[in-house]
Amino acid sequence: MKTFLKIIIVCILVGISIGVLIIGKGYNMYKEALEDNPLEEKVGEIESKVNYTKLSELPQMYLNAVISVEDHRFYTHNGIDIIAIGRAIINDIKAMEFVEGGSTITQQIAKNEYFTQEKKITRKIAEMFMAREIEKNYSKNEILELYINTIYFGNGYYNIKDTCLGYFGKLPKDMTDGECIMLAGIPNAPSVYNPKVNLDLARERQKQVADKMVEYGYLTKEEEENIINSD
Repeated sequence: MKTFLKIIIVCILVGISIGVLIIGKGYNMYKEALEDNPLEEKVGEIESKVNYTKLSELPQMYLNAVISVEDHRFYTHNGIDIIAIGRAIINDIKAMEFVEGGSTITQQIAKNEYFTQEKKITRKIAEMFMAREIEKNYSKNEILELYINTIYFGNGYYNIKDTCLGYFGKLPKDMTDGECIMLAGIPNAPSVYNPKVNLDLARERQKQVADKMVEYGYLTKEEEENIINSD
């Protein structure tokens, strides 16, 4: 029994040591990225892009759809959603591979602007540190605005104004409710949900986003059905 307990204690200590090492590597990756490209400069670079779009230029329906499908606790977490991460860890363990990351909107900005898409724990740790840095320096609405101006919508479109003009031939403020909901679902898999290539799949994804909006109280079931059926 004593030998068994010793083995357990050794395993726990080894696990803690490995965890500390991984966190340290992730922290160093974050610090190096921030030193190479300070956050203020990175944000200035994004805001100076052609067709940068302000939140005030976007329909509330679109913003509600994005929050619902990407990060429904966006306005209450500090850049890291512990609940989502816990769920992702359980699903990864079940699948025996890295299939889900539990990233918040803030973490997605950190990953897309500072790191690679490589599925490594150290990169994930660095992304979390960067997300906290972003949250400390910018308001939630500023972060959401950065997000919709940096995500990829497929077809070579990297901001929402270009996307609306390309897919719908209109400015963001003129989108219908259905178009807003469809657009919010595209970044999950841009090549799959590109409405110019796979309209049926884009509509399936639109329904998934609308279902999330109902789940989180942004739409009633009746409103969802009217939007989906009228589009």
